[in-house]
Amino acid sequence: MTRQLPLTCCLATALLAATAIAAGPTTRPTGGPTTRPADKNVIQLFDGKTLKNWKSTEFGGEGEVSVEDGRIVVGAGSTLSGVTWNGGDLPKVNYEIELDAMKLNGSDFFLALTFPYKQSAASLVLGGWGGSLIGISSINGNDAANNEHTTTRDFPKDKWFHVRLRVTPDRIKAWLDRDEENPILDVDTTNVEISTRADIDAARPLGLSTFQTAAAYKNITLKKF
Repeated sequence: MTRQLPLTCCLATALLAATAIAAGPTTRPTGGPTTRPADKNVIQLFDGKTLKNWKSTEFGGEGEVSVEDGRIVVGAGSTLSGVTWNGGDLPKVNYEIELDAMKLNGSDFFLALTFPYKQSAASLVLGGWGGSLIGISSINGNDAANNEHTTTRDFPKDKWFHVRLRVTPDRIKAWLDRDEENPILDVDTTNVEISTRADIDAARPLGLSTFQTAAAYKNITLKKF
């Protein structure tokens, strides 16, 4: 005697079979994870291996410069030390520079990021004048210690700080450690004179400098927009 399945069970089985046929065969992705295409507007300024496109800045009495473990290492000098870009023309406005910077030893600035601005240049200073000052040199002839944009914070040794600088025709802004809500510098450049101090002019158009302090830099990029 043949046992018949309930009508509801037969209908459910038929429905599942029809769904599987309509969906087609199951496929699995092949290969590794997809990666985003490189941003053509981002320039890698440091290859992590050599000083290609950089040179030791001739300040006089500068510390030794080397590449170690994927970092540019600047030794402490009698006064200023650092590296200067010599890899070709750079934009003068509408760009961002990002890098990681670390103080190795010393008690003054471990980063003066000298950068182009229109027909002039300026320097973003971190850790100056005793080790804690943040500012820009210069505005209307006043350096980072003597204009209204000076702030302070601690910069302990052997700690990486991520620095982002944005330059547009009417504003210069900077942030630390990706804190987008609290810029460390925000300068309206309308109707003000932007310039560098004479003692750091050798770092123009783009330089990374220290004062009687050793430092390391890595992940240096420039993005045009």
